[in-house]
Amino acid sequence: MLAVVAIVWTSYAENFVPADRPLDSGGYTLVAAAALALAVRRRWPLMTLALTATFASAYLIVGYVYGPILVVLLVAVYTVARWRPLTTALPAALIVLAGLLSHLFTNSAALPGLLGIVPGSAWVVVPFAVGTTVRLAKDSAARARAEVVRQGIAGERLRMAQEVHDIVGHGLAAIKMQADVALHLLPKRPEQAEAALNAISRTSSEALDELRATLGVVRRTDGRIMTSPSPGLDRLEELRQRMIDAGVDVEIDVTGEPRPVPAAVDLTGYRIVQESLTNVLRHGVEKVARVRIVYETAAVILAVSNPAVTVRSPSDRPEGGYGIPGMRRRVHALGGEFSAGLTAEEVFEVRATLPTAEPVSPTPPDRASAPAQGRVSGPAQGRASTEETT
Repeated sequence: MLAVVAIVWTSYAENFVPADRPLDSGGYTLVAAAALALAVRRRWPLMTLALTATFASAYLIVGYVYGPILVVLLVAVYTVARWRPLTTALPAALIVLAGLLSHLFTNSAALPGLLGIVPGSAWVVVPFAVGTTVRLAKDSAARARAEVVRQGIAGERLRMAQEVHDIVGHGLAAIKMQADVALHLLPKRPEQAEAALNAISRTSSEALDELRATLGVVRRTDGRIMTSPSPGLDRLEELRQRMIDAGVDVEIDVTGEPRPVPAAVDLTGYRIVQESLTNVLRHGVEKVARVRIVYETAAVILAVSNPAVTVRSPSDRPEGGYGIPGMRRRVHALGGEFSAGLTAEEVFEVRATLPTAEPVSPTPPDRASAPAQGRVSGPAQGRASTEETT
């Protein structure tokens, strides 16, 4: 189409623009060849530019009338600048510019001196600048999309790490406690050790099932993602029974009418209670925990408390950790509120507000005894910081 337009346009331009040489079959052939070369500009942009520039320079050097052949050259220059890196496109554009300006010495219709260089250069400089700008903008957008994908992958890896930490950490802590009980009872009361061994078997099976469900999210069969139901607040009684088998006395208080909540809130609430009870099992001096759940209009409030915690020196603290920091990340990802620390009654409490509809600022249960958001003071500070790293 451009070849046809260029030929027709060129034939009319001859009537209005002076030229050294009238148009003949050779001139029309050069215009048509330059335009037809654009058919392969996407596949071979450099070759297209070389052909188009050669035809256009020859056309002007011979002395044919100025016309749309320069528009054809403009398209070829833009294509190279758009689809080739600057290290390749710039030298090619400079060579084309030198070849194009050579007609200033042979074509008497060209403007003399610098007056001819400026408009002649514009046919190369302007499309080159536009093509380079478009390419840089597209590259920047592609890098931004790649960064979003990278962050998404990193976030998913962190989420999976937290899930595996919660499942395996909880299961192993319960199994270790039950194994210690079995070893203690085996020499003197083997019949009671059997109950602990049964609890170990049951706990390990449940932990393995939960781990398979979590890892099944990334497992594909026949192009489909294999998933299993995730644990939620409706399974807290099973969790309570496992902790009782492991030696922790757990009391669960529910206020309000239990109702279905979003899957993310349901799983996060379960994981917070699970990780908090696991910390009680690992670090609590008294193996007693109280779980309070309050269903409000637009939020679910969780509070898990334990009468006392152990104290470890700073040198014993691991770097990072997935326990309390992981719970905090889970809650904040849902737009909720989280705190963990000692209350005025020397009770370590983990508290989370999980919005179920829109963010709210409810009054949690026993507000007067709630710890400061993520902060404690005095002698309790070291103890709470120690718990944060578990």
